[in-house]
Amino acid sequence: MSTDTEQPPRTSLPGLAELVRHDLPASLVVFLVSLPLSIGIAVAAGAPVAAGLIAAVVGGVVAGLIGGSTLQVSGPTASLTVVVAESINQFGWAATCFITVAAGLLQILFGLSRIARGALAIAPVVVHAMLAGIGVVIALQQVHVLLGGNSLSSSWESIVGLPQELRSVHGGDLVVGVLVIVILVAWKRLPAPVRVVPGPLVAVVAATLLALILPTRVEHIMLNGSLLDELRLPRVPHGSWAAIALMAVTIALIASVETLLSAVAVDRIRQNSARRTDLDRELIGQGVANVVSGLVGGLPVAAVIVRSITNVKAGARGKASTMLCGLWVLLFSVALVGVVRQIPKAALAGLLIVVGIQLIKLAHVRRAQRTGDLVVYAATVVVVVFWNLLLGMVVGLVLAFALLLWRLVRVSVHAEAVETGRWRVTVDGTFTFLAVPKLTAELAKVPTGADVVIEMSVDFLDHAAHDAVQEWVAEYRTEGGTVEFVEMGTVRMAGATDGPPARGHSRHMLNEVLGPWRRTGAEVDPIVAGVAAYHRSHAHVMRPHLGVLRDGQEPDSLFVTCADSRIVPNVITNSGPGDLFTIRNVGNLIPADRQDTSMEAALVYALDKLDVRSVVVCGHSGCGAMEALHSEAVTGSDLDGWLANARPSLARFRLGHPVAVAAAAAGFGPVDQLGMVNVAVQLETLYAHPVVRRGVVERGVVLSGLFFDIATARVAEVTVDGIAEIGDHGVPQIRVGGRVQTVGVGRTA
Repeated sequence: MSTDTEQPPRTSLPGLAELVRHDLPASLVVFLVSLPLSIGIAVAAGAPVAAGLIAAVVGGVVAGLIGGSTLQVSGPTASLTVVVAESINQFGWAATCFITVAAGLLQILFGLSRIARGALAIAPVVVHAMLAGIGVVIALQQVHVLLGGNSLSSSWESIVGLPQELRSVHGGDLVVGVLVIVILVAWKRLPAPVRVVPGPLVAVVAATLLALILPTRVEHIMLNGSLLDELRLPRVPHGSWAAIALMAVTIALIASVETLLSAVAVDRIRQNSARRTDLDRELIGQGVANVVSGLVGGLPVAAVIVRSITNVKAGARGKASTMLCGLWVLLFSVALVGVVRQIPKAALAGLLIVVGIQLIKLAHVRRAQRTGDLVVYAATVVVVVFWNLLLGMVVGLVLAFALLLWRLVRVSVHAEAVETGRWRVTVDGTFTFLAVPKLTAELAKVPTGADVVIEMSVDFLDHAAHDAVQEWVAEYRTEGGTVEFVEMGTVRMAGATDGPPARGHSRHMLNEVLGPWRRTGAEVDPIVAGVAAYHRSHAHVMRPHLGVLRDGQEPDSLFVTCADSRIVPNVITNSGPGDLFTIRNVGNLIPADRQDTSMEAALVYALDKLDVRSVVVCGHSGCGAMEALHSEAVTGSDLDGWLANARPSLARFRLGHPVAVAAAAAGFGPVDQLGMVNVAVQLETLYAHPVVRRGVVERGVVLSGLFFDIATARVAEVTVDGIAEIGDHGVPQIRVGGRVQTVGVGRTA
């Protein structure tokens, strides 16, 4: 028996070591952040202080254990403060616990229905505005507590009552609250080693110590007993069940959206981790946590993005961190009740004012302004602040949807004279019956008898818009005018009335651009059909570019490639008219004996007359010339004599050319390996040509080799050492015998 089988299993040790090394210290950091916030949120909502601590315990242990996220931290959240306060005012605290249970059951249904990702469809601007509105409400309410008074039930009352509150300021409360604000604002500017200790904890501890030595009165929070003494059972609320259901739905939706946004943010931070959040399971875990929290007298819980990111940055690796955080809160609340009673209300008010203001992010305002969503943002904030959160969310979503519809159906119609006797009418966007009034107004500008080009770039065309255009065209032509259509969009006038209108797809447009040579029917000449399509769709676009080339050409590159019909040089090099001086022959060969007068003339003309700056040889996969060369097939025709120019490539291939080795390592077959070697050999032949050599030495002409793999539609660079995959950013990775290294490349076409 081998000694390996005699060794005891060691599977548990790495997990325990990881917990002690990473999760345990991370849980302590999150606990220190969570504790003051949990107490402050409970005070701000008008709930018992113990309710915030209970929610922190349940959120950490239950949501952490059952949820689908590894590192999210759940607990009472500022985004629910306004809703919970309204529920307490309307139904009482015990009934609010019942509503929390109902909200949790709804979240469980959300998770079981697998609609978690659907909640992410809420427009981000609405979510950002909701959070900003909540921040304003919290700040307005807590300013009164900071000044020594009590928070008021509405934002309007908070604003109106502020002058009276300022006239009766309690000096001790104000000093304590301002100290907390100053510490929190300054904490971010301190060196990183100092900021290892959470700023909220430092601020609350400092304020508590200051309150003990101040000669004036400072109001403290009320906690009658330990956390276990404060457990309360929910009570069925009295009142309208519609209002109760609406409150439960509001809490469930807000908690779910915040949880999902937090999960997305945490996953984005952990891009290299394979453990992504199971969003549906996370909703189930949050729902179970809310059911438990409501049953034992706790606040509603949700995943909190600030605590979650703190957990990640503190080095947590697994669920143990968030669960331990909940246990630390439980231990503190049971064993250190006296410490909790010493915390001043004004200290928590200062903490919540900073938290509220931090919910208003200037970056979100700037983004809303930049994207044209500022109206949605502002309206949502105003409604949340002066009415309620649910109405604000509804107003925001309705405005966002209305703005989306307006953008979708918006179309630009413009008529202008481009030259004497010639007019252009451009239609760009989604062309529907809503645009007909604008269309008729613009068409009325066109004088009778002019030559008109109607340039349409539309992705949707309904029957009313189609008929309006056709009727005007028919009437205009009867009056002696001419009308030409140029259709560059994804939807065409032809066939628009054959069926229900449908939105065009950009891929269809691309296929039309790339495929004009496809046969449209046995009775139609494909070339003639292609020319007709070109005149209809692209000639108008080409005209301005070709206008500058009418007197001569200034190509950038000489492009030598195979005569194979599957290679489209301008497409695979993303070049335009006049960029390439192209030579095509069977096998993309450069005869070394310079007896081919056509090839010789092209080389001399390109290098000496056109002053091209690069010369490119491009081979391709499945080349018939390379296949004939590899099999040494004899055709008995002039093709045999032409392929003799590629015999050096075959010899180098058989000797194990580095390019062949690299191509084989990349998975290419023998014929394609030979094709790549042939490109490398033709480059050497080009460099030996005196005209090319002089261009390289005197003008810095660059020689480059390419290989087009037809099956994948990818282009690789061929060098003397191997082949290089050309990425989206133009930085190739050259493969030499299976080894990959990043290299710089010369300028290619």
